[in-house]
Amino acid sequence: KYGSNENPLLLSVRSGAAISMPGMMDTVLNLGMNDAVCAGLAQKSGNPRFAWDSYRRFLEMFGNVVLEIPRSLFEDQIDDVKYEKGVFEDSELSVEDLQEVVRRFKGVYKESDLAFPEDVNEQLSLAIGAVFKGWMGDRAIKYREVENIRNLLGTAVNVQAMVFGNMGDTSGTGVCFTRDPNDGTNTLFGEFLINAQGEDVVAGIRTPKPISELETEM
Repeated sequence: KYGSNENPLLLSVRSGAAISMPGMMDTVLNLGMNDAVCAGLAQKSGNPRFAWDSYRRFLEMFGNVVLEIPRSLFEDQIDDVKYEKGVFEDSELSVEDLQEVVRRFKGVYKESDLAFPEDVNEQLSLAIGAVFKGWMGDRAIKYREVENIRNLLGTAVNVQAMVFGNMGDTSGTGVCFTRDPNDGTNTLFGEFLINAQGEDVVAGIRTPKPISELETEM
């Protein structure tokens, strides 16, 4: 149930234009998080690391996409924590490390004179508005110009239940095509990451592996 502390439902909020504009429109994942929901998700899933990892992801995406806090401010904080803990990948951070990341991310909001909304319904309303607003963002406008996309009135907003790729080594995320997009070869083409979410692939946070290695990885 959305907003429940005992059985939490988290959402993704993304655009749904009639013509695909990959990577051009903003998305908010793990929406519906706050301190109480995070604690409930940790207990319900039996996987506290997954809960705190989802929380820190949401704080960064919501802050950047909805409140327009520069992403670099969040990335600097998580990079500092990784340096202090002597790890390279986000996936190597422990539960305690991620709790520290969440604490520092909340500090980014305060330093930006902004308040993180604990009310999950307010989060949803603000996120929907931000995705609609993204239709007239610089990236989206330029993409439509380059691709000669015209006569579209705007975008829909899709609100969906989250499917998690960051629950451990038995889950993941990726993208695949029925043909190689580079040369049109009729072969399965794709990339994936274990224990990650889609933003990790899109933003280049981690280097994905070719889909041909998936069989040996899982």
